Amino acid sequence: GMRLNVPAGSSVRFEPGESKTVTLVEVGGKKVVRSGNNLVSGTASADRLPEVMKRIKAGGFGHAPTNSEPPKGTPLILKRPEYAAMFGPTVGDRIKLGDTCLLAEVEKDFTVYGDELKFGGGKVLREGMGQATGCNADDALDTVITNALIIDPILGVVKADIGIKGSRIVGIGKAGNPDCMDGVTPGMITGVTTDSIAGEKLIVTAGAIDTHVHWICPQIIEEAIASGITTLYGGGVGPSAGTTATTCTPSPNHVEMMIKATDGFPLNFGFSGKGNTSDSTGMLEVLEAGASGYKLHEDWGTTPAAIDACLSFCDEHDVQATIHTDTLNESGFVDDSLAAIKGRTIHTYHSEGAGGGHAPDIIKVCSELNVIPSSTNPTRPFTVNTIDEHLDMLMVCHHLDDSIPEDVAFAESRIRGETIAAEDILHDMGAISIMSSDSQAMG
Repeated sequence: GMRLNVPAGSSVRFEPGESKTVTLVEVGGKKVVRSGNNLVSGTASADRLPEVMKRIKAGGFGHAPTNSEPPKGTPLILKRPEYAAMFGPTVGDRIKLGDTCLLAEVEKDFTVYGDELKFGGGKVLREGMGQATGCNADDALDTVITNALIIDPILGVVKADIGIKGSRIVGIGKAGNPDCMDGVTPGMITGVTTDSIAGEKLIVTAGAIDTHVHWICPQIIEEAIASGITTLYGGGVGPSAGTTATTCTPSPNHVEMMIKATDGFPLNFGFSGKGNTSDSTGMLEVLEAGASGYKLHEDWGTTPAAIDACLSFCDEHDVQATIHTDTLNESGFVDDSLAAIKGRTIHTYHSEGAGGGHAPDIIKVCSELNVIPSSTNPTRPFTVNTIDEHLDMLMVCHHLDDSIPEDVAFAESRIRGETIAAEDILHDMGAISIMSSDSQAMG
């Protein structure tokens, strides 16, 4: 019931004819030893020694007993950089987050020193070692993420293995083989039916949700998952004029086709129907086709009557509405839109206004208790080129013509350096609570 006193997954190399003195330690867990050459194949207890020695002799294995006391072993001590290089950071280590000035300190380590689980050539996650023998598929994890640094609002900053069964995380703790490893979390056994994802030196955190997506092309999905976004919500049907301008998936057929088009991608998707109507006739069919909510967009006419009708329908069917208000102030000002909302919960897109909305004071909605305000990527952050980039972007996205003075004036009325600068501060205060992409569009 002994093993080498070396870091988990490392070894001591013996060249032909070479002899070495090595330090051994007891195996952990239930002290059940399996596999190898089946010399033990059960509990490694003193009463079984004669039985095991017979197998060693019968198998022709080298064994020379010593008459003297073996020398005292030496404890194994790893320096923090050495340990982190092998298994990732542990308690007390601090990690700089990307190119920010933020540091995350590991508060707890669920793994067990000396019994860490790690996959690879000559590593731990092998038959009879980190992989339990005789474990059926129901009792073993499907996939384990080893030695991950988890940053989570509930758990804090912790180091752990992550167990996955089916499509769900079923455990966060210490994974492995309880026969010979200490501290294995119940329900986190790794067996012959388990695959491994190496989490060493990686950070695991909740996937982000992008709440403002124009469904223009499927390439945005690859960009999203590469940056840690796992849920995309928005509208559109592909590279149409309506989609480049608005996040609306108007008809039941559009919704059905978009669901089918995204079904093969490993992300979560939500599609918003068009909410611009003062009579809700036709909206239910879109919901029944699979829409998640509705979008009110000024390019389709966000009038007070449409706002009221859309929110009334959403309340009746328990779905959410998002809104892009009227830059032109054609049917009313910001206070008129707020009056039409009537204190009901709503998500106001690009609440600063450069993406669209009542000019010049749509930013006022950030003070309303029932409004969930958000920013979109084009104005974040406010830098030297932010304003210069916006005019052409708006003209292209919203099907405007730079030969028509009124179209240019419409676009220019949105772009205000003062409110874009204020947006930075409102984010720091938490007054604007969501950041979203406005993918491939501007409003």
